[in-house]
Amino acid sequence: MPNETYWNTNVARHPGILREMPEGCAEALDVGCGDGLLVAKLAGKAKRVTGVDTSPEMIARARERAGGSRDVVLLEGDFLAADLPREGFDFICSVSTIHHMDFEAGLVRMRELLRPGGRLVVVGLARDVTLADWLVRIPGLPAVWLVKKLRRAAGPPGMPAADVQMGYGQVRREARRLLPGSRYRRHLLRRYSVIWEKPGGTAEYEG
Repeated sequence: MPNETYWNTNVARHPGILREMPEGCAEALDVGCGDGLLVAKLAGKAKRVTGVDTSPEMIARARERAGGSRDVVLLEGDFLAADLPREGFDFICSVSTIHHMDFEAGLVRMRELLRPGGRLVVVGLARDVTLADWLVRIPGLPAVWLVKKLRRAAGPPGMPAADVQMGYGQVRREARRLLPGSRYRRHLLRRYSVIWEKPGGTAEYEG
């Protein structure tokens, strides 16, 4: 259904993502857009939104939700190979998608597609590897369980899944290496976020 809404631990991050959108955003990109729920929200703030997803089923639902809007472009295929304009977007976001691809390749591609002065927000999942990771996670488990129950956490059936390989510490190190000056934060509902603004000049990167 085009107007179907729901809540889960990915949707919980949507308000924060929307707050990070630059004022007067002309072109936004959602990497791994799924059924287009976030695309629809982005379209309320950006002049044009592009969504990319590998799943034919998810893209079909996203197109149904978009209802033929000329301000929304939905592409089925591999983000790393998709025909997208270099430095073509003022805002790029990705929610629980980057673990479906090579982390470095994904961040580098997003970095290349972002315009100077644009903003990138990546929300992802990572593994609890160290004792410190578990000391952060365990005290929050009752709260996570309660929130999911109260909010009746659900999501669209058929959403593709992939095993998470990287730990939180590795994600933080790699993000800071590939996106110098990025802000990393771990969130309660088993998510992290990386936020980065592309320098306005022509910066050179290693990676």
